[in-house]
Amino acid sequence: MHINDILQNQRVTTSFEFSPPKTPEAAEVLFNNIRELEELHPSFVSVTYGAGGSTRQHTHDLVVRMKEEATLDPFPHLTCVSHAEEEIESILFRYAENGISNIHALAGDPPRSRPNYDRSQDHFRYATDLVRYIKRFNERGIHPDKRGFGIGVAGYPEGHYATPNRLKEIEYLKAKVDAGADYIVTQLFFDNHDFYDFRERCELAGIGVPIIAGIMPVTSRKGLERMAELALGSRYPAKLLRAIERCDEDDTYVRHVGVQWATEQCRDLLDNHVRGLHFYTLNRATATREIYTHLGVKDSRRLSA
Repeated sequence: MHINDILQNQRVTTSFEFSPPKTPEAAEVLFNNIRELEELHPSFVSVTYGAGGSTRQHTHDLVVRMKEEATLDPFPHLTCVSHAEEEIESILFRYAENGISNIHALAGDPPRSRPNYDRSQDHFRYATDLVRYIKRFNERGIHPDKRGFGIGVAGYPEGHYATPNRLKEIEYLKAKVDAGADYIVTQLFFDNHDFYDFRERCELAGIGVPIIAGIMPVTSRKGLERMAELALGSRYPAKLLRAIERCDEDDTYVRHVGVQWATEQCRDLLDNHVRGLHFYTLNRATATREIYTHLGVKDSRRLSA
């Protein structure tokens, strides 16, 4: 289903993010978790795309399998890094042929094996360029939906590490929206005030598309450090860190704290008219299911009630 139809029909969207597995064994473990989360009836799910397109085939395989074997609506990520125009066109053709309705367009990370990678050599240097290209692809009438792909982009409530100038950062985000983006999914954050401030600054800049909040519960001390690395500078409120310190070294209690913190984030966001909740699952179902339980809902349909 096109994202605009989802947004029109649901007051609050819910979505889960997965990363493509690299082995057949990991694929089966992931699909077992997907089956569990399927029971929560999310509005859609997204599938990540490795640095430099390193998981391109795995991403495509997982997206197609979801489409064929599950009731989930998969939104694949697509990045600019290391791709020629012909490669991007080929990927879009394949997704259109498989009935994929939406693409999450990102600048992407350079390949880890090439620390001095020069992005100026890429055909699409910025996410705005990729959004603009997908929009032109849509206008060619290739997709079975006459509107073509719905297009999502990323937003950064705490700021983007590569753009310390926060005024410029919003200008760049508006450029992505003006190029054709239909919605924004934010990077993870732990203080809702950062999200509300970001949402208000978007409004002041004339950005009118829905903004979906990214949520990732802390489930271990190691995960806490890993999340900071993945988010490239995520800010941990002192109250959250103090609560985790009280857990000593017991990750069972760290998990309880993390899930409770994420639950309260979601509760507050829902009370303040968030347009959607996007859960970064790390390919596991348990924490997300626990958040739903703590919110007192059986599945996503109650969150839109």
